[in-house]
Amino acid sequence: MTTPDLDKALRAQLSHTLSQTPWSKIGGRALERYDGKVRDCYIDSERGERIIVVTDRLSAFDAVVGTIPSKGQVLNQLATFWFEHTKGIAPNHMLRVPDPNVMIARECDPLPVELVMRAYLTGVTSTSIWKAYEKGDRTFCGHALPSGMKKNQRLPQPILTPSTKAQKGDHDISVSRAELLAMGRIDPAIFDRAAAIAEALFAAGQAHAAKQGLILADTKYEMGLRDGEIVLIDEIHTPDSSRYWYADDYEARLAAGEEPRSLDKEYVRRWLATEAKWTGDGEPPVMPDEVRLEAARRYIASYEQVTGKTFVPDTREPVARIAAALGAS
Repeated sequence: MTTPDLDKALRAQLSHTLSQTPWSKIGGRALERYDGKVRDCYIDSERGERIIVVTDRLSAFDAVVGTIPSKGQVLNQLATFWFEHTKGIAPNHMLRVPDPNVMIARECDPLPVELVMRAYLTGVTSTSIWKAYEKGDRTFCGHALPSGMKKNQRLPQPILTPSTKAQKGDHDISVSRAELLAMGRIDPAIFDRAAAIAEALFAAGQAHAAKQGLILADTKYEMGLRDGEIVLIDEIHTPDSSRYWYADDYEARLAAGEEPRSLDKEYVRRWLATEAKWTGDGEPPVMPDEVRLEAARRYIASYEQVTGKTFVPDTREPVARIAAALGAS
């Protein structure tokens, strides 16, 4: 699809993005349902499976701030790519993908922690490593940080900065390994196994991104347990869970004190924080259509840059399309 055609398709989708799913039954059966910030999940306990519908909702500053055309398709298809790409490093929950927005996954018991890997001193949220550094902190989640660094500079080595998993509407908290274990939330041996997997996945993600002309600056992983085995769940290396920068002009922009060119939802975070003056307190502002369209272009560019494939959106009305694929009503 050419750029003018894609822009036309995205603009047409503005009025019928997938904001939520309305079904009470799938395959004629009532399933337990859980709605996250971005994903609507239907849990099939009988089969030990989870039907994950990736909506077009966008979350920033721990709140849903609107919808982005084709975002759910991009996230689901990128996660599919990365689950395939990293299955030799860690088992994952993906079973099949019956629709561009849908993944059928193995049901797992989620670990009560997000595993956040960081390789750069960056971020705009209150929990970001840069905000802590800017305030004068020289230790972050138990890791000592050198003095004299500037925003967006590469850290001496990638670090794992665990985060508590807050309830919907609350804020996650970055903690050290010692602090997390002191909370009694997770068995130390399980955490250390998960940490080793996160480090291996991040190294593989950075290596692939570099081949594609990108920098994978940071990311977060969610993992679960299935029959005693640690399994990668949710998503991996998508623009929602990861920060991607273009590599070609990173050094020049860093030297000039400019923000790196990004391929993630940082664009929306920056608009919210600088233009709308909103960072999570109170009701989120309404995003203008041009901001939503630019965000969509960046999501699509991330898919194409990472995979080397052309993104072709399914422009059919999403609720009816997905209902037909799942037998949902």
